[in-house]
Amino acid sequence: MNLAVFLDRARCLYPSRPAIALGKKVLANYEQLGGKTARLASAISRFAGDTKDVRVALLMENTPAYLEILFACWHAGCVAVPINSKLHPKETAHILSESKSLMCFATATTARQLKPHVPATLKYLIDVESAEYTGMLNDKEAPPKSCDPSDPAWIFYTSGTTGKPKGAILTHENLTAMSACYFLDIDPRGPWDAILHVAPMSHGSGLYSIPFMMKAGCHVIPETKSFDADQVFALSTRWKNSVLFAAPTMVKRMVAAGRQKPVESPRLIIYGGGPMYVSDCKDAIELFGAERLVQLYGQGESPMTITCLPPRLHAGADSSTFSPELGSVGTAQSLVQIMVADENGMRVAPGEVGEVLVKGPTVMKGYLNNPDATNAAIRDGWLRTGDYGAMDQKGVLTLMDRRHDLIISGGTNIYPREVEETLIKHEKITEVAVIGRPEKEWGESVIAYVVSDDKASLNVDSLNNFCLSFMARFKRPREYRLVNSLPKNSYGKVLKTAIRQLDATLQDNLNELVDLGEINW
Repeated sequence: MNLAVFLDRARCLYPSRPAIALGKKVLANYEQLGGKTARLASAISRFAGDTKDVRVALLMENTPAYLEILFACWHAGCVAVPINSKLHPKETAHILSESKSLMCFATATTARQLKPHVPATLKYLIDVESAEYTGMLNDKEAPPKSCDPSDPAWIFYTSGTTGKPKGAILTHENLTAMSACYFLDIDPRGPWDAILHVAPMSHGSGLYSIPFMMKAGCHVIPETKSFDADQVFALSTRWKNSVLFAAPTMVKRMVAAGRQKPVESPRLIIYGGGPMYVSDCKDAIELFGAERLVQLYGQGESPMTITCLPPRLHAGADSSTFSPELGSVGTAQSLVQIMVADENGMRVAPGEVGEVLVKGPTVMKGYLNNPDATNAAIRDGWLRTGDYGAMDQKGVLTLMDRRHDLIISGGTNIYPREVEETLIKHEKITEVAVIGRPEKEWGESVIAYVVSDDKASLNVDSLNNFCLSFMARFKRPREYRLVNSLPKNSYGKVLKTAIRQLDATLQDNLNELVDLGEINW
């Protein structure tokens, strides 16, 4: 099954439905989008020739052209390589070189920035705002190429928070199964009228274009390139029954903006890609209602599809009680199996902490050009996620931390997420990241990086006492560092690697609170 068939079917069945919109304005219906995509695919085929699995990179901010290029790649039988447009040109060049991309579609700005760094393997750099691109849209239409389910469709480069990004090979079958899980678990009731692409389309929002193409929904591109909560609410008024995928940081900003005035929120807010602290989740429930919230847990290696926390499990929380489910990531999505295992891959007892493993048709084919990493990640069909968690007897999974974030102090495991969940409850703390610092006597010390709008009110004694009212003494931070902001990538994930790098350059100030002010992360 070629994923491009889903657009082809929507064109045949619903030609007059709105397909692409920029803000509140419809730019193309499904007949127009399908025609442009088929003509562009013919042009891409001319460049690609008869070579199989030709890679085509997309280096663009969210733009109306994104989906016609993405689906044209598949229409032509090529492999899409979406790249985060906010990467440094040298990082982009590394991905282009490693993926051996033949072509790269870019906006005028990203094309100009990339030109000095173009690798020899890239033969065509095409500005989507140029006459050259417009000319490609005038080719003759051709039907979608035939593809096997196991053929590569999308090479998903990991965010690289711990080193060089790896290219996860996602097949047509992987992404079809992901889309099936969207309808089975994430959003089973619909209607699927519109999706607001407020998160990068090189990531989760672009992946979720596939199920909305299946249902001939409208793909709405915000006019403002950076995330704007007020714009989300305005678009939700124009596009009824809309859905969006957002990082937890985006949801938090929506809550802050929504508290200032009456707003109309999307029909469904799907969040994932990083930790959603319980206190922030309760704030979102209070403003938007539990019925509008779904959390997903996935990875680039099993895109958007490991577990799901549906509205009914959000509904179990209120402002006065702590819901264990609300601190979890829910249960396995329908087409995958998950288990929590020890270092030998053996299942641990309910409630015990181990590594989260996942198996099913959404798991990647492997890492591009990296068989050693593939063999380390996938054993006997099970993907080792690198995440630590615990699963109860009902199958509810609670994540603790990434394997490389675990702190071992005096031979005892300390999970940064648990410390962060405690500190974020403090009324004067808005963000927090906890890391381990190497220390001779105990192995590692717990260090907390804290963002606060009222730094003057914080002191070591009060923070220690606050922590000790919720957790054991050995888990409390040995030092607090105040910063104006935390480093994040474009998907909203906190970059703990950057924090560790900074921390390694600083003098130890155990049992102190140090204000570092503004850091140029």
